[in-house]
Amino acid sequence: GLNFQRGKYAQAKLGRDVRGRALDLEVDLRKDSQSYGKSYMIELSEENRLQIFMPRGVAHGFLALKDQTVFSYKCDAYYNQESEAGIIYNDPDLAIEWGVPDSELILSDKDKALPLFKQLNL
Repeated sequence: GLNFQRGKYAQAKLGRDVRGRALDLEVDLRKDSQSYGKSYMIELSEENRLQIFMPRGVAHGFLALKDQTVFSYKCDAYYNQESEAGIIYNDPDLAIEWGVPDSELILSDKDKALPLFKQLNL
């Protein structure tokens, strides 16, 4: 799923892949942004050592491309469960191409139950 925190517990994050390889995806949820509703995807790996900055108001998800992939975050605010929200990974309006058939994805029950982008009350 594409996860984020709302309100005063919104987080900016700096993320990188410390082991393995992953596709990292962001969706801009900031209504006043020129990129509102658009997504950005980048491959992060221990080999390329790239990092990605996720500002507050951006949903984030990733797809591990290798077993034992480890992703590390630095966050500017503490996690708050009541502020947690997200978007289903296969939202038809976002039309994200993950490059892997749905039948091969391993998702948590929580991520499977996330709402569509248009159902969010932002």
